[in-house]
Amino acid sequence: MHLPISALYNAIKMIFIIAYPPPFACNRIITDFVLLILMIIMMSVYSYNINETVTERKIIMTDLELAMSRTWAEINLDELAHNIKTLRKLLRPSAKFLGVVKANAYGHGMTQCARTLQDNGADWLAVATVPEGVELRKNSITLPILCLGQADPMLAPLMADFNITQAVGDYENAKALSDLAVSEGKSIRVHIKIDTGMSRTGFYWPHDNEEMKSQTARTILEVCNLPGLYAEGMFTHFAAADGDSEFTRRQLNRLIEAREYMRKSGREFEIVHSAASVGILDYPDAHLDMGRFGLVLYGYASTETGNEGSDLDLHPVMTVKSRITAVRNLPAGTTISYGRTHTLKRDSVVAVLPMGYADGMPRILSNNYGVKIHDAVCPILGRVCMDMMMADVTDIEGVKAGDVATVFDGELMPLAAKNAGTIIHEMVCSPSERVTRVFISNGKLSV
Repeated sequence: MHLPISALYNAIKMIFIIAYPPPFACNRIITDFVLLILMIIMMSVYSYNINETVTERKIIMTDLELAMSRTWAEINLDELAHNIKTLRKLLRPSAKFLGVVKANAYGHGMTQCARTLQDNGADWLAVATVPEGVELRKNSITLPILCLGQADPMLAPLMADFNITQAVGDYENAKALSDLAVSEGKSIRVHIKIDTGMSRTGFYWPHDNEEMKSQTARTILEVCNLPGLYAEGMFTHFAAADGDSEFTRRQLNRLIEAREYMRKSGREFEIVHSAASVGILDYPDAHLDMGRFGLVLYGYASTETGNEGSDLDLHPVMTVKSRITAVRNLPAGTTISYGRTHTLKRDSVVAVLPMGYADGMPRILSNNYGVKIHDAVCPILGRVCMDMMMADVTDIEGVKAGDVATVFDGELMPLAAKNAGTIIHEMVCSPSERVTRVFISNGKLSV
């Protein structure tokens, strides 16, 4: 326990007066001077003790312990490495392997996942924004990086300086990139995006209008000839690979047709690609020169059902956990949380978990989901709050504060997506920034 400075001063003064009685202590100048010297000495010792105590506290709680003190996401990079090797076997030998790490690697930690991809034989990475690509470069990622999202031309210097390949889907954007690249004396690699049915971005390629096809081909050729740009690739994106095979086939045929039009115009592309995740699994002829692996990398064969019914040996990479902060005994008739949407039908034991919608727990799962505690599924009671939620542990023996609940894992994630009326993509992306990612590599935990 540390004394306030004023109390410390008065204590020193009293000791001084007792030790040196009048008339010596009555000399104000001598008294104040001696007190000043003593105060300087004592404050040095006092400050040292405070710093020593703070240092001791830092040593007591490590970064890993701090990360796992509330709510965290365990990212198993060993499982990611397994998935990479499993998926590589599905590609035709000549096709390149692209790992998608946009959106913080689907919530898993972009830099760490990119490094695992790089270390396990991936050929390319994909991001959604130029700053994502820059961050990877600053973290020693050397693989080719494709930015899938159409970017502001003002970012052209970053694309060139950090060797980021940019998708382009219209002439105006490409021309602006070209002008800035030329003005900076730089060159930018680009992949031409063809809109074959997604209707989002890209040069629109019609189904049966020959005049429009010819015009689109001429525009693409103009883009390929713009100074400061090197058109390395051409690609499209399937809109319904997981549900509409006829439309997916039509999209693939449109891309192949666009490639043939460009060949007749004297333009060849080094890399033509179309299939991502489900498209790679279900349409082997869509592999072309490169496959883009997204959700499947992180352990799910289907965006809705996870791995149910799949023979593919994929291992979910993310597990979200939360440490119980309180366990309460509440009588029947008690209402739970905001809006009093749940009333206890019996005397109950309720666990409070420090995870809410600000952490990525969808509020729509209030009264509509269960978390695992002591290997049993415990229903969520009442509304999910911003920072907390409650679970029924009445039938579970010995639950106490400090125990760990599993909120999402390979089994629970598809159920959470189903109950929330969404897809697994959204669920794995949902854990927020304050949910610390704890990484498992070679069986060891780290932050």
